[in-house]
Amino acid sequence: MQFTNWTMKLPHRRQILHLAAGTAALSVMPHVARAQTYPSRPVRIMVGAAAGGGIDITARLVGQWLSERLGQQFIIENRPGAGTNIATEAVVRSAPDGYTLLLVTPANAINATLYERLSFNFIRDTAPVGGLIHVPMVVVVNPSLATKTIPEFIAYAKANPGKVNMGLGGIGSVDHVAGILFQKETGTRFEFVPYRGLGPALTDLLGGQVQVIFSSIPAAIEYIRAGKLQALAVTSAVRAEALPNLPTVEEFGPGLEASQWYGIAGPKGTPAAIIDKLNKEISACLADPKMKARLAELGGMVLAGSPADFAKLIADETEKWGKLIREANIKPE
Repeated sequence: MQFTNWTMKLPHRRQILHLAAGTAALSVMPHVARAQTYPSRPVRIMVGAAAGGGIDITARLVGQWLSERLGQQFIIENRPGAGTNIATEAVVRSAPDGYTLLLVTPANAINATLYERLSFNFIRDTAPVGGLIHVPMVVVVNPSLATKTIPEFIAYAKANPGKVNMGLGGIGSVDHVAGILFQKETGTRFEFVPYRGLGPALTDLLGGQVQVIFSSIPAAIEYIRAGKLQALAVTSAVRAEALPNLPTVEEFGPGLEASQWYGIAGPKGTPAAIIDKLNKEISACLADPKMKARLAELGGMVLAGSPADFAKLIADETEKWGKLIREANIKPE
């Protein structure tokens, strides 16, 4: 009888399921509540580049939008150096609470292979929030080169192997790996001349010290319009909105797609509810006509999508450039 009474007091299976569901709900509630009150204090967006460039301007435009929509300041903090690794490490090591974010660029995908002893693994240690824009590069040459199309440029480079100087924004920069990919696809060979930034490289292109650069559109567009530089093609898969009459490199055959792209990520472990809230606001930002027009002035096209979409882009770019860096044996400065 004692055993019978004890058995009768056992909870039914349905009760057990209700208890389990209640426990799971309790575990989720703090994260949901945190997202509902987020942000309750200022948020930092770390930028691994100096103030004033396209990366920094993009971060400030989006930061201002988020500040106005979410009622807290999104403060841009510039931490240039080590190819964006200083800013990236600061974010990776921060608390995963949504209050320290990173402006992600192709450098993060490239550095995963370029630097052998990073203290972090970018894909493993970050939580993608969403893309912002992608900015095609434009192949520009000094007008004295007398080449006005990609086929003419390829023919000239093949006739003068190693004698065409290509200016670079730096070793391992996206324009550097794009130049190496162009060599591989076209059978050409350049002499690479690295600078500390794209600005000095463009100065020497204007002066004729180098003959070609794969430049960001915003940095070169005024020189193109003034006839001081000859634009040959853009490096994106589709034509750029800022230069709609300029063909893509791929229209002439070489399989070259290489663009600057920017997005937002937080440290690994950032609550999914906070990531989704930020992604929703960023998507609204990118859909706003005035913001789209402002980003277009920077040569950018919107890169809206889910956190998963942005994660896939990062993974694909890391694999693509990693393979090329290993083949070319590129080492950081």
